[in-house]
Amino acid sequence: MVTKIHSSAEVHQTATIWTWTSVRNRVQIRENVVIGKNCIISKGVYIDYWINIGDNVKIQNHVSIYHGVTIESWVFVWPHVCFTNDKFPRAINQDWTIKSNEDWIISPIVVKYGASIWANATICPWVTIGKFAMIGAGSVVTKDVPDYALVYGNPAKIHGKVNESEIVEKF
Repeated sequence: MVTKIHSSAEVHQTATIWTWTSVRNRVQIRENVVIGKNCIISKGVYIDYWINIGDNVKIQNHVSIYHGVTIESWVFVWPHVCFTNDKFPRAINQDWTIKSNEDWIISPIVVKYGASIWANATICPWVTIGKFAMIGAGSVVTKDVPDYALVYGNPAKIHGKVNESEIVEKF
């Protein structure tokens, strides 16, 4: 199998997409993005510039991944997840001029190996999601999530742990 990119996808010429990866319809992949091997990037996904995505990652429909996010290998991102990147977003500066790229303070997000983020979750800036952690549907993640933690809610809190086979052990 080779890399497949749907004809309606918009992939910047500086993006790197490795073999066996599938980019579905109406996806936008911006400048200097690197997507690993054997990934699935589903319908309507937006991937901002300078994003790194590992191998064997599945990103479901209509996920927004903004500048500053790193997604390691074997991660699963369910539909409509939003990764934010500015802790104090504003359209204008204090002098009432429109913000440009140079005015933004990018706040990184890291999603570690094997993590799973369920549908409609919002991942706030300055967050690391640990290895094999699981984020519940509709959660708002405002703080780091430890390895193997099960978190959900708004704000997301730890409610249990998950092993590598995704067996949930509640507290």
